[in-house]
Amino acid sequence: MSIRSSRVANRATLRRLIALSVLSVSALLTTPAQSAPRVAADIPPVHSLVAQVMEGVGEPELVIQRGASPHDYALRPSEAAALEQAEIVFWTSAELTPWLDRSLQTLAADATQIQLIESRGTTRYAFREAFLDTQASGHDHGHEQELDTHKSTGDHDHAHDSIDPHAWLDPVNAQNWLRVIAETLAKADPENAATYRANAQAGDEALNTLMDDIRGDLQPVSDEAFIVFHDAYQYFERRFEVTALGSIALSDASDPSAARIAEIREVVRANDVRCVFAEPQFNPDLVETVLDGTQAETGVLDPLGSDIPSGLDFYPALIEKLSSNLVECLGSG
Repeated sequence: MSIRSSRVANRATLRRLIALSVLSVSALLTTPAQSAPRVAADIPPVHSLVAQVMEGVGEPELVIQRGASPHDYALRPSEAAALEQAEIVFWTSAELTPWLDRSLQTLAADATQIQLIESRGTTRYAFREAFLDTQASGHDHGHEQELDTHKSTGDHDHAHDSIDPHAWLDPVNAQNWLRVIAETLAKADPENAATYRANAQAGDEALNTLMDDIRGDLQPVSDEAFIVFHDAYQYFERRFEVTALGSIALSDASDPSAARIAEIREVVRANDVRCVFAEPQFNPDLVETVLDGTQAETGVLDPLGSDIPSGLDFYPALIEKLSSNLVECLGSG
C-alpha cells in the first residue's frame, strides 16, 4: 500500500471512530425530554457541519440541493416550507446567496438566523483584484487584506471590494462554525447542550488531523503553478500554502470572453503552468480552449462537492477531495 493510500485509509478509519464516539456521547448525554429544534442549513458544506453537531439529537434540512449553484437558486416548495418551519437557520453569507437574504425576511422572519461568515472569529477575505488581473503574473500575488471579522460591507452584488463568500474552504473557519453552531443550538435546546458541544469538539479534532495530513500531501506540489476556473479557492490556498496563478473567468456569473481566454492561454504558456482546473458547473470546453497549444494538464476542482453525498461526512470529504485532486494533477508528469 502506498503512503497516500495508507493516509486515505487512516482518515476513513478516523472518521468512523469519531462517528462512533459521537454516537456514544450522544447516547449518554441526550435525554428524550425535549425534541431537537427544527433547523435548516443553506449549502451542503454548512449542512454537513450542522449535521455533525446535531448527531444523535436531530437532523437539519438542506435548503440548496447538492450540485446546484447557490447564487441564483430557485426554491422548491418543500425547501420553502423547510425555511418557514425552521426555528434556526444557518447560512453562509448574503454575498453567496443574495436571494436567500431576501427570502429569509419573509419565510423565516421569526427564526434565529445565523449568517456564519459574520460570526465572531471567522476569517474573511476580500476578492483578489491582483489575482483576477492576468497582467500580474507570478506567484507573489500579494494576498489582499484580511477583512475585519465583525465588519459587514453591505455589498451583496459580488463586486470585487466585497467579501469573498467561499469561507467554508478554510477548515479553521469550519472549526469556528462548529462552535458557533453548537452554542446556538445549546442556547435553544439546553437539555441537549452537552451533546452539541461534545459533537462539535469531536468534529474539531477530526479537522485538526485532516489538516495535518493535507499539509503533508500538498507540500511536494506547493510550488507548482495552476489556473482555476474562477476565484473560489483563496481560503483553501492560504490555509495550505498553495497559490493559484489566475482564473479563467472574472466571476462565476458569466462566461469569459474570447479575449480573456486568449489572455489566460498566454499566462499558461509563459508561466509553465502545470494544471488548469475545470468546475462541474461550468462549460468544460472553455478549459479545453485554454489548454490548446500548451503542455498543461487538466483536472477538476469543485468548491461545492457536487458528487459527494450530503450528510455529516460531506465536509471532510470535500476538503479531502480538493487536496487529492490538486495532488493528482500537479504531481503528474
